[in-house]
Amino acid sequence: MKLTLIVNPKASAYTPKKRAAVEEVLSQGHELTVVETLYRNHAIDLAREAAKAGAETVVVLGGDGTVNEGANGLIGTSTALAALPGGSTNVFARTIGMEKKVKAAAAQLPAALAKPPRSIGLGLVNGRYFLFHVGMGFDAAVVEKVEQKPDLKRKIGQGIFVYAAFATWFRRFDRKAPHLTVVSEGQTVVDDGYFAICLNSNPYTYLGVRRLQVAPDAALDRPLVLVTLRTIKFGKFMPLVGSTLGSGKKLQTSRHVDYRPNVNEVTVSAAAGRQGIPWQADGDYLGEAGQLTFTWEPDRLLLVTP
Repeated sequence: MKLTLIVNPKASAYTPKKRAAVEEVLSQGHELTVVETLYRNHAIDLAREAAKAGAETVVVLGGDGTVNEGANGLIGTSTALAALPGGSTNVFARTIGMEKKVKAAAAQLPAALAKPPRSIGLGLVNGRYFLFHVGMGFDAAVVEKVEQKPDLKRKIGQGIFVYAAFATWFRRFDRKAPHLTVVSEGQTVVDDGYFAICLNSNPYTYLGVRRLQVAPDAALDRPLVLVTLRTIKFGKFMPLVGSTLGSGKKLQTSRHVDYRPNVNEVTVSAAAGRQGIPWQADGDYLGEAGQLTFTWEPDRLLLVTP
């Protein structure tokens, strides 16, 4: 099989030793090409070029953001994507059943590559495809804070998200007025949102070995799920967060949450008086937007799964 390995050498969990272990596995019985990313969104171009050169599978060793880029580069091609856990959390790789550690995940690839790849659906927002979720409002402000501390992220791993969440809560995020509105099927269904997540799969993320279950209805072969929190007052918000460590039922049924499954199209806009809302896709902060239009597209990507 003709394979291309895309490596992000700046990923949180990357080491040359781990890369060498992956290359050793992939080079056995396959024609392997290895390329490195040099800047954000470079993996989009590298994946697209690999597909044009005849690669049957593009393997990405990096964090969720790099995997997202690889997927975006393969849209409209017959080249499959394989994800290896090279970042701090690796939500997508773990969601599809890859082991948490790079070497163990690499050991899964020979058998996975021998099987036909799976066709999955993806979410599309403002021209960008996403694999597992897009966060808006408070969620994205936390991701922005994390990206400002790359050295700390590499040093303490997932702990950086806990630090960033509290720092954002107490110092940076306006909790006095709503940040976003939601329009579905031509009707405004939420006009007082502070924090929204559009999900293409479940879980939302991992806290160590624990899955944070925000939308159990979300799956790679079903339409999207949009979850909008209408309050982030501490006493109401924290019980909702706590419920995600279990079944997430409290979050799904709370009067402070708009839980919207089976979404094929929806629009999220900045609330009145705000110029834009911060947003992130698959863990990469993408700035602010006045409006985000989501659609779900079935059978959009070929995926290698264990």
